[in-house]
Amino acid sequence: MTNDAVVIGAGVSGLTTAICLVEAGWAVQVWAAEPPRATTSAVAGALWGPSFLEPMAKTMAWTNRSLVDFTELAEDPATGVRMAPALSVSAMPAAGDTPPQARSIPDLRPCPPEDLPDGFASGFRATMPLIDMSRYLDHLVARLAKAGVEIELRTVRSLADAAPAAPVVVNCTGLGARDLVGDTEVRPVFGQHVMLANPGLDELFMELTAAAEWTSYFPHRDRVVCGGITVPDRWDRTPDPDVTDRILPCPRGRATPARRRGARRRHRAAAGPLGGAGGGPTARQRVVCAQLRARRHRRQPVVGLRTGSGGASRPGGGAPVIDRRARRFAREAGAGC
Repeated sequence: MTNDAVVIGAGVSGLTTAICLVEAGWAVQVWAAEPPRATTSAVAGALWGPSFLEPMAKTMAWTNRSLVDFTELAEDPATGVRMAPALSVSAMPAAGDTPPQARSIPDLRPCPPEDLPDGFASGFRATMPLIDMSRYLDHLVARLAKAGVEIELRTVRSLADAAPAAPVVVNCTGLGARDLVGDTEVRPVFGQHVMLANPGLDELFMELTAAAEWTSYFPHRDRVVCGGITVPDRWDRTPDPDVTDRILPCPRGRATPARRRGARRRHRAAAGPLGGAGGGPTARQRVVCAQLRARRHRRQPVVGLRTGSGGASRPGGGAPVIDRRARRFAREAGAGC
């Protein structure tokens, strides 16, 4: 019997999960309240990187698998993925050995002190997968369409709505899981990015800190995504002008290279899950993007793929787990897997 599944959600996790299931022989439907370019995924940075979440062995395996996948995708510019030079910095001195989670980062090496920006005590250079999420989501949608899967825009108010359509339902709704399964422990984390026209930057920059605000920028073909901030439990997705002013020039008064190199900007606010702007800004635009993402503190009691704020790092490696779980649940339901 053909295995049938409904994937709810069309962000990067939902699309990747659907692709993994289709390529494993499943007949898949994708239902989503919003199209991919209107999801939180659409205007993320987005950077592959090591995960420090538990269970460590599994997240490391998923992250390493995703690294292999993104490295292969980077060979085709149409996917929106490229292997980018990266500089990660910290205000704290380097301490001890490199953690095991970071040892898989390609070309990882200490940054010479003379190359560090002012105000930072340590740093590393590397080559890391950088994902232009608008183009990458389009790539995933096209890949699904080639397999005969179209995204159906519809509001799913409970898992019971999807149950008649397939014996297996995969929840990739992120923050929407709060209402979908009545889980009040799912909480929003507000974030905000500012987009500038790219003045010619190639190297990405990331400040490593546990603080609620940091300096980062991710240069893509036509724009630079600058950040960032996190505000737990804020539901309002309206971009905050005060946050924008703190991002540009940046926290602690350090001008980002994007600003130093003269990226011109004109205010244009975009209210939506990290974006809603629909494509990159033109040469003299600044796009302010608000994001809400889900945070949860205990295991979700439904079939789902949970990536937190690291959606670009793990879905390629973690989505095959859905195939195994789905087959198990389908067997238990007598679906003939």
